[in-house]
Amino acid sequence: MRKLSALILLFYIIPSFCKAQHDILVLEKRGMHVRTYTIGDPMTFRTVYDQWFTGTIDDLHRDTVFIAGQSFSYKEIAAISRIKTKWDNRTTGAILTTAGIGFFAIGAINGALRGDEAKEWYTTSGVIIGGALITAGVLFLATSKKYYRLGGKYKLQYLQIGRR
Repeated sequence: MRKLSALILLFYIIPSFCKAQHDILVLEKRGMHVRTYTIGDPMTFRTVYDQWFTGTIDDLHRDTVFIAGQSFSYKEIAAISRIKTKWDNRTTGAILTTAGIGFFAIGAINGALRGDEAKEWYTTSGVIIGGALITAGVLFLATSKKYYRLGGKYKLQYLQIGRR
């Protein structure tokens, strides 16, 4: 009798109190997975009402995202801020621009220490290299996306994993 009651407890009663999986939000680009959001993940997004919200996802329940005590339908999210996961265009642009400015600064410092005239500090190739570094850095900075705009190639899917 004890074995039977232990089996009933193990297979029927205990699992009804346990919850192992949570719903998730999946950001897709043309059907391919980009990022997954679940409970406890930080998220910054813009709603269709043109308001930005930042916080940690408190709960995902029946197509609703709960952040900082407020609830939003996942369909009300118009854009999601990009979270830096590796080197992006902003980082690359800042490094290239800094390298170009540093290249010009080193040329000026070396020329001044040698006692050269100001017009002799830079060679033609030095001006081209420094200018190309700065131009490429500024272009990378200008083209960096700061958020995923939903609706076109980016879509947000709500996956309900557990029953509620």
